Amino acid sequence: MTSLRTLGSSDLQVFPLALGGNVFGWTADLDQSFAVLDAYTAAGGNFVDTADVYSAWGEGLSGGESETVLGKWLAARGNRDGVVLATKVGQHPEYPGLSAANIKAAADASLRRLGTDHIDLYYTHYDKPEVPVEEIIGALDELVRAGKVRHIAASNISAERLEASLDFSEREGLARYVALQPHYNLVSRDTYEGELQDLAARTGLAAVPYYALAAGFLTGKYRPGTAVDSVRAGGAAKHLESERGRRVLAALDEVAGAHDAPVATVALAWLAAQPTVAAPIASARTMEQLPALLGVAGLSLTEDEVARLTRASA
Repeated sequence: MTSLRTLGSSDLQVFPLALGGNVFGWTADLDQSFAVLDAYTAAGGNFVDTADVYSAWGEGLSGGESETVLGKWLAARGNRDGVVLATKVGQHPEYPGLSAANIKAAADASLRRLGTDHIDLYYTHYDKPEVPVEEIIGALDELVRAGKVRHIAASNISAERLEASLDFSEREGLARYVALQPHYNLVSRDTYEGELQDLAARTGLAAVPYYALAAGFLTGKYRPGTAVDSVRAGGAAKHLESERGRRVLAALDEVAGAHDAPVATVALAWLAAQPTVAAPIASARTMEQLPALLGVAGLSLTEDEVARLTRASA
């Protein structure tokens, strides 16, 4: 059985791959979403990541679709206690921002869509520097004390604001962030490494990186002269234009060949081996995409392989 990882200073034990819920109710319909969720949990997965805004950008969608799908799945399977459920606040069109009133109203809306009485990990989706950290942490602490949220976390936040938040929690004895969700992968390292990573290491925060596969580029399916049918193809293919992108692909191919593993699995394994990282996030729209993601739980790269990938991505 795959070993679960402790999420920072919390009591949450999570699978080493968080299943991204951004596709549920968007590019994956209800049946596809249920099939992926069933297969993920059957393989030992227990960590599902969503947000109240998913997927407001889709045609005909208004936000909350992913949470609604997850709520229906949890009700149908009766497995709420076996899932570590993470969602985010601040970007839903009806609940924008991080004012105290909005955080509390948005949390109640998320709970209704998810069909549950508590959220295991509640992230501020994008920091709002115009809102004092005292107001944000105060509101989140109220949710924890009310039993609606077990642990709190932050995504897309500066090191300065994160440190101020942690200091305030410590000083006032309020709920404290246990995790951080940064944009981080083999072709985007400066979005986390440096001040943020150092702060996470110093304060015991777990990192749960998003865009772990660089919008699909690190699956290896984007190659010169190859067209990929995906809503994210444009963003992923741009990495082929850089020398670093091509260098990373070559190194991934080499390591993947040595392990007879998919390129995506190796890219996720590099992330999982980085200091502070508890579990990268990746999403699967179809059943066929899932095995390469789940493979990270069973793949340990050697120190030399990690170093080779790190050099290629410099």
